[in-house]
Amino acid sequence: MMNRNLVLERYYLDCRCMLLELAATLDRHDRAPAASGVGEAADERLALLQQAIHVLANPSAQPDRAKRILQMLSDTVD
Repeated sequence: MMNRNLVLERYYLDCRCMLLELAATLDRHDRAPAASGVGEAADERLALLQQAIHVLANPSAQPDRAKRILQMLSDTVD
């Protein structure tokens, strides 16, 4: 099992890249014009991404962020 320093050593650049890609996508979304002629309804996907970012940004007593985000972003079958 890797220690915490090794985890960061191995994955830091990949994580940095993914965070920058997410930031760039959200910037493109914010700069894009609204749909023409139609009132823009709140998009659930954007809200889900924001919730996932909140999960990432807040420390947890349990190391289960990936599981929680996967559940949050998964389609539920009723």
